[in-house]
Amino acid sequence: MLITETLEEFYRRYPVPNQKVFAENNTGQGHFNVFLRIPCDNRWSFSRRDFYKIALVIGNGKMHYADKWITIDRPALVFSSPSVPSFWEPGPGPQTGWFCLFTQAFIESHEHKGALQDFPLFQVGGSHIVFLNDAQLAFLSATLGKMMEEMDSDYVHKYDLLRNYLYILMHEALKIAPVTTYETNTSAAARITNLFLELLERQFPIDSPGQFLKLKTANNYAQSLAVHTNHLNRSVKEVTGKTTTQHISERVLIEAYALLKHTDWSIAQIANGLGFDEPAYFANFFKKYTGLSPVMSRLAGIQK
Repeated sequence: MLITETLEEFYRRYPVPNQKVFAENNTGQGHFNVFLRIPCDNRWSFSRRDFYKIALVIGNGKMHYADKWITIDRPALVFSSPSVPSFWEPGPGPQTGWFCLFTQAFIESHEHKGALQDFPLFQVGGSHIVFLNDAQLAFLSATLGKMMEEMDSDYVHKYDLLRNYLYILMHEALKIAPVTTYETNTSAAARITNLFLELLERQFPIDSPGQFLKLKTANNYAQSLAVHTNHLNRSVKEVTGKTTTQHISERVLIEAYALLKHTDWSIAQIANGLGFDEPAYFANFFKKYTGLSPVMSRLAGIQK
């Protein structure tokens, strides 16, 4: 199952002496922290995080994504974002380095709004790894070392300085050619299908009239899983016998029934929550699959 790790869950797994860093707004503008990497012997399952992470990895292992993986056998910067599920499989030998984690609010001010989504190494479908030569390793190691020192300092503007160090990491990485060649997972179809089905289920329930589906089409799901739409469609059809669109439509229909039966929302509110631009589109969709209009279905439910 695809797990989303929160900051609170991360700190439970990775305890630190100062409880104040647990706070989601420990900097006054979002969250930031930096750590030394410790040996990791466990093979973690796929997960998302609700925060961003940049790791300077020194040690052998494999970085897995939905349909691909890459061997890391030399120092590398690894970029992780909430939109790309992944896991690290440690290899033999020591594991060292550093990593920092931060929220979107920490790095984005008004003049830098959207900076993370536009940053290539965090984008869905892009590359997330850059390998380092000795000079690059020395410079970035020194930068992360300074970040750790600053995190422990009493300097009143330390988070402004840490934000600048973070930009240095990101822009130095952009100057290095990112990895473009990955291996393909042999079990990719089953893995991608499970990730898709879990992500589909996470869109529900719709709890309030102001809530709406963020992912509506097969293309939306493919982008979120960092795979091509055709690849997602083939995988889901191969494993389940149904198309991606069929799964989405069936789950939307289940939610539509629940909202019609258990809420007093208007048809327009339900249509909007389920991702339809117009109530008429929702009515046509509902009637296509049930033979009834949403209004008639609601009345039938009331009569029962």
